[in-house]
Amino acid sequence: MCTAITYYTKDHYFGRNLDLEYSYKETVTITPRNYVFKFRKMGEVNNHYAMIGMAFVANDYPLYYDAINEKGLGMAGLNFPGNADYKEINPDKDNIAPFEFIPWILSKCATVKEARELLARINIANINFSDELPASPLHWIIADKNGSITVESVKDGLKIYDNPVGVLTNNPTFDMHMFNLNNYMSLSTEQPQNNFSDKLKLETYSRGMGALGLPGDLSSASRFVKATFTKMNSLSGDSESESISQFYHILGSVDQQRGCVHMGEDKYEITIYSSCCNLDKGLYYYTTYENNQITCVDMHKEDLDNTNLVNYDLIKNQQIKMQN
Repeated sequence: MCTAITYYTKDHYFGRNLDLEYSYKETVTITPRNYVFKFRKMGEVNNHYAMIGMAFVANDYPLYYDAINEKGLGMAGLNFPGNADYKEINPDKDNIAPFEFIPWILSKCATVKEARELLARINIANINFSDELPASPLHWIIADKNGSITVESVKDGLKIYDNPVGVLTNNPTFDMHMFNLNNYMSLSTEQPQNNFSDKLKLETYSRGMGALGLPGDLSSASRFVKATFTKMNSLSGDSESESISQFYHILGSVDQQRGCVHMGEDKYEITIYSSCCNLDKGLYYYTTYENNQITCVDMHKEDLDNTNLVNYDLIKNQQIKMQN
């Protein structure tokens, strides 16, 4: 499963944890402006905004898990099994396959507002990339410096939600996640007062008791609450170092450790990678499960007018700086 967040200081940040029990050998992938996107039902787009993100590249096509474009728009797809419902081809709509959705939006839109306009015409069509790579059940978060939205293709149609918390996990649907926050409105960063009974002398015995009841399990509903509480109460300085450090602390509050989520046989869900993107500067930071040193790829150090994908293999082994 997965968790995606936004975080704003002086600059604007967007990223996610990818939680799975396997890896497709994903790479940090830059798609330059003149790479030719061949959409299954919408023809070719051979000039567009450049983008950078994490992708599995198949047949020279970037299957993006998350990405940002040069204009500062970010987008991520998160697992949504049982709720995602892709549609038959609709001749009156722009028919976009699930694996094309991130490239379609990021190639054409500079802002969430522009994405909303494009979404009014979109039909998420039930089209597989190949027989070996069927369509994954996903929903998406789209964010810029001004805010974010959640997009879900469900049985009732394409739902677009304002996302005031800038957080997305997995099931249930986004409206239910937001409603569930009502159950935690009493949580606080301050020490609690005794509201239990005025007939009992109850006292705090530890710091942090204002957040008693904050979920700590790894379910998607609990991760949504935990990430939202952590993010909405998080404080950071404005420097790049302070900002990305705090971003990773927020994601770290809901990451998954090998052994805690058993998927059968010898498979365990883990946080394969965590990303943090500076939307303003086109910087893609990442860590991996075994390498918690932050690595960065700058899209603007590449030739963004090129036609070929640029791929960077992930540095997965632990990097340790010896101090003596």
